[in-house]
Amino acid sequence: MTTPFNFKRDVLPHIIAVLVFLILTAAYFSPVLFDDKGLAQHDMLQFRGGAQEVLDFRETTGEEALWTNSMFSGMPAYLIQTQFPGDWSIYLHKVLTLNLPPLAGNIFITLLCGYILFVAMGMSSWLSIVGAVAFSFTSYNLIILEAGHNTKSLTIAYIPMVLAGLIYALRKNFWIGAALFAVGLTLNLHFNHLQMTYYMLLLVLIFAVVEIFYAVKHGTIGELLKRGLLLGVAAVLAVGVNFGRLYTTAEYSEHSIRGKSELTQPNSGDDVGSGLDREYAFNWSYGVSETLTLLIPDFYGGSSSAPLDTDSETYNAFIKMGAPPVQAEQLVKQGLPMYWGPQPMTSGPVYVGAIVVFLFVLGLFIVDRRWTSWLVAGTILSIVLAWGKNFEAFNYFMFDYFPLYNKFRAVSSALVIAQITMPFLAILALWKLLRERELIKDLDKKLLLSGGITGGICLLVWLFAGTFSFASGTDQQLIQAQFPIDAIRADRESMMRSDAFRSLVFILLAGGLLYVYVKNKVSATVAIAGVGVLMLVDLWAVDKRYLSESDFKRDVLTTYFQPTQADQIILQDKDLSYRVIYLPNPFNDARTSYFHKSIGGYHGAKLRRYQDVIDRHISQNNLEVYRMLNTRYAITGNPQQPVQRVPGALGNAWFVEEVKPVQSPDEELEALTMFDAGTTAVIDVTKFPVEKKEYTADNANIELVAYQPNYLKYEYQAEQEGLVVFSEVYYADGWQAYLDGEPVDHIRANYILRAMQVPAGKHTIEFRFAPKAYTLGNTISLISSILLLIVVVGAIAYGVRKKPTEEPIVAKV
Repeated sequence: MTTPFNFKRDVLPHIIAVLVFLILTAAYFSPVLFDDKGLAQHDMLQFRGGAQEVLDFRETTGEEALWTNSMFSGMPAYLIQTQFPGDWSIYLHKVLTLNLPPLAGNIFITLLCGYILFVAMGMSSWLSIVGAVAFSFTSYNLIILEAGHNTKSLTIAYIPMVLAGLIYALRKNFWIGAALFAVGLTLNLHFNHLQMTYYMLLLVLIFAVVEIFYAVKHGTIGELLKRGLLLGVAAVLAVGVNFGRLYTTAEYSEHSIRGKSELTQPNSGDDVGSGLDREYAFNWSYGVSETLTLLIPDFYGGSSSAPLDTDSETYNAFIKMGAPPVQAEQLVKQGLPMYWGPQPMTSGPVYVGAIVVFLFVLGLFIVDRRWTSWLVAGTILSIVLAWGKNFEAFNYFMFDYFPLYNKFRAVSSALVIAQITMPFLAILALWKLLRERELIKDLDKKLLLSGGITGGICLLVWLFAGTFSFASGTDQQLIQAQFPIDAIRADRESMMRSDAFRSLVFILLAGGLLYVYVKNKVSATVAIAGVGVLMLVDLWAVDKRYLSESDFKRDVLTTYFQPTQADQIILQDKDLSYRVIYLPNPFNDARTSYFHKSIGGYHGAKLRRYQDVIDRHISQNNLEVYRMLNTRYAITGNPQQPVQRVPGALGNAWFVEEVKPVQSPDEELEALTMFDAGTTAVIDVTKFPVEKKEYTADNANIELVAYQPNYLKYEYQAEQEGLVVFSEVYYADGWQAYLDGEPVDHIRANYILRAMQVPAGKHTIEFRFAPKAYTLGNTISLISSILLLIVVVGAIAYGVRKKPTEEPIVAKV
């Protein structure tokens, strides 16, 4: 018999939950919501610099540029700033986030999706709120916002919705679950942080293996496969909505540093293959003992730039060294390298919460094995993957042989799996305890054992912290700078002890509260509220160490992109197109790209061939390469001479006198070492056969007469046929050349540039960037968006009317 609808029971609790999430969001991000402040997020500022040309073009024309010349001398804009009008999911995201501004919207949707997961499990609204808090305020979620990894944050946020749909489809109502799964996966893919999606798929894969095992055991494999097939259809729709973004990304990745190198002697010294360089990918690997930060946040000193108080050993050491109190306070509060772990640097630890770890361990004893099997396996996999080069045997095997795994770097971020599985199992344990305290055998003993294990670790760390060295690879620099290294190490020890004791206290408080509940001394409501508040206080306080009110500033963009004296000098040059190099840090800076066309930039997926040229030639200050890239100005970083003119820039295009034929990419790259870029074109004739090797460039000239990011127009005049080299990056998948309006072929020269054989006379050359992948992808996205809307509405309507499955495929907890 269908239960009649009841607003107070069926709707009001969810409204209250949303209000709670809004209050939490407003409390944490009040500077954003009420003071119009923002964060100086490094990666977002770099993104804005690199995207400015594309944004300006869109505002002026209403079109997508798809290519930008503002970074790395030119690259597709797919992974910088490209919109796909056919993808309607952005509107759904705005609805779900209540159109809150970035940062506030990020944490709100994280809370909402966590809540949806626990409600889908059948938990009460209040317990689901506690679960949402446990998932959302994991330190990593706030640290990545401070760093500017907004799309990573949103991709992670939607993982619980995907899991909710998957579980609900198998556990209760397939149609509503499938609709939720399709929507969650669509939005997870929308933000295009495929590394986070990849980790989610690993977790889903483990879930599938466990479910298949139990389905075979219980004789329900046919039903599971049927539902799995239909969920696969939902996944296809989700991919279809995002097809434009995924298709262009896949096409570009083959040409980027994620693709296969064409060199037989790669710059890194690793074997040639498809994917990232192994050393680069594993540079950020979590230490094995560093895993204890899941329980004790400052086990390894917190961040690479952590402020200290005036009661610290380091402050007192500065005073003893003769520093005035004001100066000593400034030195310790500006941030010191307190992190002493194995990573090159870090903005902070991955801390899931002492109470969460305690409940996770309890879950091992009381939650059904069907759940613990995949959640524990996912947690272990997460931790081992995050160890990276610190667990070579397994992780190098994964990197070399597991599909697509070598496309991703910073393997420490694999801990995102654990920050989902650990709160998940922790809340399942709390749910089980609250519902079945009378049925679980020796529950009080299991509770004490879990507290003893987790609290015991904290106690041991607190007692024996002095046995650690607290030495860091950065310490030698501190010693050379005459910093009191012994005092800094003493403060690192103090931070470890303090947080170990802190975690112990939270475990004792939460464990004690649950123990008295088990003994019937308090109600379930008090237990839920008490644990929830303790969990929030614990996580909130640690989060504030890495993202607090003091980090929010007014007019962040205006301040960061205020033109410098160097910018103003260069901008006086009104030529259509020329390039600039920022000498202090050319390849980790996109601020220059905000104002100029830069030969550098900041991006994790540069063109591989361009990276080869950076490694072999630009980093060695090869003047001929600067010349062929039309590098006219260098920003020096020296206030006395902020700008230098680069001698001999060749302009936008030029006629050459000879072709130097080479037989391989290695020869082509090496040939740039000793050549005259103004007279010679280096061409790999195995790819681009050129019959004529010598040309007469006398009385030949060419000029760029029109410029847009995706359109270039040249006019030239030559007495004889010739070979023109353009100071533009070669990218065949989208750029089409035209001679007097007719399509013609163009070739690659000098390893990265475009070239074209042209007839004598007066002619016009045009280049247009109109990749078929974008057009096709956007069309499929539009069709899929329409289909998804129809299917989701239909599935929900049908699911509401259909009686839920009597015997769910996924067993209850």
